[in-house]
Amino acid sequence: MKTYKAIVALVLLAGINLLAGLVVCRWDMTDDQRYSISQPTKALLHDLDAPLTITLLLEGELNAGFLRLKKATQEMVDELGVYADIEQKNESGLAIQRELTPTVIHERTHKGKTAQTTVYPYAIIQYKGRTHVVTLLKNQRGLSGEENLNRSIENLEYAFVEAIRSLTQEDVEKIAFLEGHGELDERDVYDLTQALAQYYQVDRGALGTESGVLDEYKAVIIADPQLPFSETDKYILDQYVMHGGRILWVVNGVRFSSDYLSSEGATPIVALDLNINDMLFRYGVRVNHALVQDLQCLPVPVDVSHDPSQPNWQPMPWTYAPLLLTSQASPITRNVAQVSATMVSTVDIVGGDDGIQKEVLLATSSASKLTGVPARVDLSMNSQSSDDFKYSFVPVAVSMEGIFPSLYAHLLPPEEVTQHAPLLRESQPTKQILVAAGSTIRNEWQQGQPLPLGYDRYTQMQFGNRDFMVNAVLYLTDEEGWMQLREKEFTLRLINDQRTQQTRIVAQFISIVIPLAILVIAGGIVIAIRRKKYTR
Repeated sequence: MKTYKAIVALVLLAGINLLAGLVVCRWDMTDDQRYSISQPTKALLHDLDAPLTITLLLEGELNAGFLRLKKATQEMVDELGVYADIEQKNESGLAIQRELTPTVIHERTHKGKTAQTTVYPYAIIQYKGRTHVVTLLKNQRGLSGEENLNRSIENLEYAFVEAIRSLTQEDVEKIAFLEGHGELDERDVYDLTQALAQYYQVDRGALGTESGVLDEYKAVIIADPQLPFSETDKYILDQYVMHGGRILWVVNGVRFSSDYLSSEGATPIVALDLNINDMLFRYGVRVNHALVQDLQCLPVPVDVSHDPSQPNWQPMPWTYAPLLLTSQASPITRNVAQVSATMVSTVDIVGGDDGIQKEVLLATSSASKLTGVPARVDLSMNSQSSDDFKYSFVPVAVSMEGIFPSLYAHLLPPEEVTQHAPLLRESQPTKQILVAAGSTIRNEWQQGQPLPLGYDRYTQMQFGNRDFMVNAVLYLTDEEGWMQLREKEFTLRLINDQRTQQTRIVAQFISIVIPLAILVIAGGIVIAIRRKKYTR
């Protein structure tokens, strides 16, 4: 009987072991589900028909914070590996081969010394001969190292998923930069074009007169135009939106000369009329002919010597170059660093009950000022009283999503338009984004080489312009809600250094002083007893 029970037990144990090998069962017991991936991610991984190769470059002598990022990244790769065939590598030498920009960490030790560490916070994903580099660290100015690391960990699933999606797309979607209205040329948007080319086929071109010329494009980017739009152009764009097209408007409400400002140190500012305000107003937004000044701004070198023969260049805060705040409520701008800009206009939201969902993406700080045009801007204009900066969080960029009314609902199409489809008076559900700062999309050049979008040569700081623009286009083209992965939020439990130091002192007292005191007291008691015993 005992033998029979033992055999049954062994069979049951073998069956359970076999079932455990066939069925994956994982439970995430954390409150914020930080060790779980979404169902769309699982479905994406299940559809892969070839193995993924993931190379982690986060190696070397890492501090506690980066060790936490490395551990979280490893856990994410392990979790992805449950649902897909993943070969993992650790080759730090690839970072130098691919000329990836390192992150230099300066930190102060508990002994008061400064330690410097160079790390490469990247992962390289390969699939069927194609490669995508994933940036693991999101470094937002103004946040502590712990907060930046926590936001980076929150973004891990989205970063990996977006890379895998770009590698697995068989039919690459098309987007286009619009031309014909003095928009920024290829050189000015080079860095953004290269970043978007990882996801899309990026074209450029003018509209012409064909009403359906934009139908093949998932999204259209209008990058800082300087010339008015004709009624034909407006009609083509309007009907593109009506048929479900998406537009990223990056437009200014003021006109200025950056070349004149650089050479002369000043420039006149006038209103820029692009002949699109009626269309934008119809969609629920408006670009104002106003200029933003902000106390939270970039510095510029200014000659304070007043002697051309002996210039004395000093960094001075220039309020016309605001650092725009990014909304943490939107997946487009969540965990994106401040966006740098110059000569910024503002956006008004109109038609609050029109059924179009609008969300502010970029705004000024709590100390900003609005200047009407015409005006004159001088690089040395930094003596304004802070009391004048009384405006707070003025919108500069807005997303719009919903069903848009056509500007031409009650108007006849322009005669020059060649019609290929009936006029639509209401759109399909679609999206648009309006940014009232043309400078946010323009990259600079240095010694014949393009600088990263958002990089400031003078301060040598990288701002969030590239991330913002790429996310904006990804949001516009997102049909399946992948951007919602960016809304994942982990509770940050920061260590209180002061309390830690106090606790450390208490612990040292308990572990060292108290035992010694006990030994001394015990020794004294023993000595006293022995003296009393042997002195009788």
